[in-house]
This record gives sequence, structure tokens and C-alpha cells, in this order.
Amino acid sequence: MSHAEDHEGTRRDFLFYATAGAGAVAAGAAVWPLVNQMNPSADVRALSTIRVDVSGVDNGTQLTVKWLGKPVFIRRRTEEEITAAREVDLSDLVDPVARNANIPGAADATDQNRTLDEEGQWLVMMGVCTHLGCVPLGNAGEYTTDGGVGGWFCPCHGSHYDTSGRIRKGPAPQNLPVPTAEFVEETTILLG
Repeated sequence: MSHAEDHEGTRRDFLFYATAGAGAVAAGAAVWPLVNQMNPSADVRALSTIRVDVSGVDNGTQLTVKWLGKPVFIRRRTEEEITAAREVDLSDLVDPVARNANIPGAADATDQNRTLDEEGQWLVMMGVCTHLGCVPLGNAGEYTTDGGVGGWFCPCHGSHYDTSGRIRKGPAPQNLPVPTAEFVEETTILLG
């Protein structure tokens, strides 16, 4: 093999790799706008977290806010509600599994795994029935006459949630979900 033939092979390889590299860059430039358009828009990113002032929420009352297009119940529970929720035997629950974003790895749906604070006074959960997506009514004892469990009641199909938002009766398959939330100030909760 002569020196000229060896040089041609190197030049040919260089042209091949340069053309392939340019083609890869051009393909990436063409695909990037299609991939980038799937990212959330600025207005959606701005709404992904919200701060909620809970200074006006008294014991035994709740505040409903809209977050990511869905209602969120923020309830300041009474001692009676906390006691009732903590006395429930997990074997009595329809859905004893924790789906709690506040405590990673929480295995069961105990009241302590669902509340925002250790005392159990603050309960934050999505206000969407897990059966068909209706919005349950609070203070279920006021709305039902068939042995409600005192938390929330979905009048569409009769799902009853206890004072910890756990499904106790009716067709709903899961507890009301608990979103990621934390106190960032004494009276301000950050959702998301």
C-alpha cells in the first residue's frame, strides 16, 4: 500500500465522520423544538407551587384552595377529630396503604402519616373523590343520616371519608390523596 492510498483512506474516514456528525447535529436541531414544546409553559410552572395563609382557619374549620386545577382541603382539626382518627384500627380501613407525599416511604395510612404536623391538627389533602372525581362535602355528619364517619361525604355515590380523609364506606377505592405540603412560616403552607 502506498503512502497516497493510506492518505486517501484517512481523508475518506474524516469525510464520513464529519458528514455523520453534521447530520446528527442537524437532526438534533430539528427534533429539539418538538421535545421542548412538551415542557410545561411558564404559567403552569408558576402555579406548580402556591403559598396559602392559614392564619384565619380556626379549629374545626377548613379552607379550600385551588391548586393545579383541583380543590385542596386544608383542615384545622379539633381534638375530637384527631382522637377519632387516631383510634381507627388499620384493619377496618378499605385502603390501609399510605399515599402520602409528606412522608416518603410511609407504609400505612395511619393518621400520623397523613397529617402535616406531629400533633395532627393540620390535615392537607386533595378534595377529589377517588371514585369518579367528585368533590366531597366537609363535616359529613351534617349531610348524612345513614351512619357517616364524620369526615367528608361524596353525595354522588355515597363514599364516606373519616376525619383523616380515609375511605370508610362506599365505592371509592382509595383514601383522599395527600399532596406535598409543608409549613414555610408559622401561618403559611407551601403546596407543591
